[in-house]
Amino acid sequence: MNNNYDAIIIGFGKGGKTLAGAMERQGWKVAMIEQSDKMYGGTCINIACIPSKSLAYQSKYAAFMNPNSFEDQNAYYTQAISEKNELVSFLRSKNYHNLSDKEGITVFTGKASFISSHEIKVAMKEETVKLTAERIFINTGATPIVPNIQGIHASKYVYNSTTLMDLMELPKHLVIIGGGYIGLEFASMYANYGSDVTVLDGAEAFLKREDRDIAKEVLKTLEGKGIRYISGAQVQTVQDKKPDGTRVIYLRSGADQPETIEADAILLATGRKPNTEELNLAHAGVAVNEKGAIQVDEHLKTNIPHIWAIGDVKGGPQFTYVSLDDYRIIKDQLFGAGKRSTKDRVNIPYSVFIDPPLSRVGLSEDEAREQGYETKIAKMPVAASPRARLMKETQGVLKAVVDAKTDQILGCTLFCTESSEIINIVQIAMQTGQSYTFLRDQIFTHPTMSEVFNDLFGQME
Repeated sequence: MNNNYDAIIIGFGKGGKTLAGAMERQGWKVAMIEQSDKMYGGTCINIACIPSKSLAYQSKYAAFMNPNSFEDQNAYYTQAISEKNELVSFLRSKNYHNLSDKEGITVFTGKASFISSHEIKVAMKEETVKLTAERIFINTGATPIVPNIQGIHASKYVYNSTTLMDLMELPKHLVIIGGGYIGLEFASMYANYGSDVTVLDGAEAFLKREDRDIAKEVLKTLEGKGIRYISGAQVQTVQDKKPDGTRVIYLRSGADQPETIEADAILLATGRKPNTEELNLAHAGVAVNEKGAIQVDEHLKTNIPHIWAIGDVKGGPQFTYVSLDDYRIIKDQLFGAGKRSTKDRVNIPYSVFIDPPLSRVGLSEDEAREQGYETKIAKMPVAASPRARLMKETQGVLKAVVDAKTDQILGCTLFCTESSEIINIVQIAMQTGQSYTFLRDQIFTHPTMSEVFNDLFGQME
């Protein structure tokens, strides 16, 4: 086998796999390295967006089922897990063959590490091979952070966001350590399925990135599902019981004595870190920052000119659609005009898939004022939407922030059903420099959630 390639891509994630296909179409010979046969397609398809959103979608129906017992809830949950597994397996296979079936792409399943800036060692099950290439692209993603908590490694009831979704039995009591977006998504999901959920958040402020009125509305909705949220909770110990179950010992901010809560599953939702530790980046001379993220310029090049980094491994927003835009930037350098860069990224929207989803683009009210803008604010309850009424999903609130001097939209927060879809309408209006009146006067179909913009932005007058 000739192991010399035009490009080596380490990691089968969104940006890398899309780039591999583009290279192959240009006649390049490409090596794609993925360390696990369970990760073809990357994090999103296998262990993050797709499986978690599949379970979140199914959980909405669980909340309406009015089960007679926990056994009924567990049966529905087990079915949802099985359906999630089938979906992931289908997509994983599809992604594998999308690349492996192409003549110019060779997929290597094994652990990659640098020998030098042009050489990669791949340790596979049967053999270890050395690959060389003119250009190398690192797309290894991120991995969950395991906090330094006594007993956490010894416990058999501790899970991360990946392993919890493989659990076939619904936890009766789930304790989530971490109150960020991932933790809250799982809290909402498992509460819908019927778990008794407690969130232990080390932070003092709930959803500190959001305006306080929005955070208050989200917390009220989550608590309405029966979720217990405890702020300022510093977890000290995880201690398994006999014959089964576990307990979490934590100290509240300002308290003298620790408290104990029992559980039959613990989810660690304490963040993710770039997956770089085993790449031997020093052998290639690639620089990383203090958090282990690969340092890149605005064109995603590392300090080594022929090595790039794509996606979560370089730090920054951990979104699949950002990784896809990384592909566009690199593709433009290789085969285009080379004009695209990370500086082109403004107003990136995001959605937190709690129930209902929380979505935002641009600045919050607090952020706008901190940056010195004179603002106009519009706010309305979701219950004012006919679409939300007919769907019987009236929880939530909508909020828009506009520059009072220019009438430009500075930001919008939507805590409502279907917000993950309609937030993109606001983003497009902002990207194209539209006044808020563009959405206020737009003709939308009826009855839809998008027509809430007529009313929301109509309040600016």
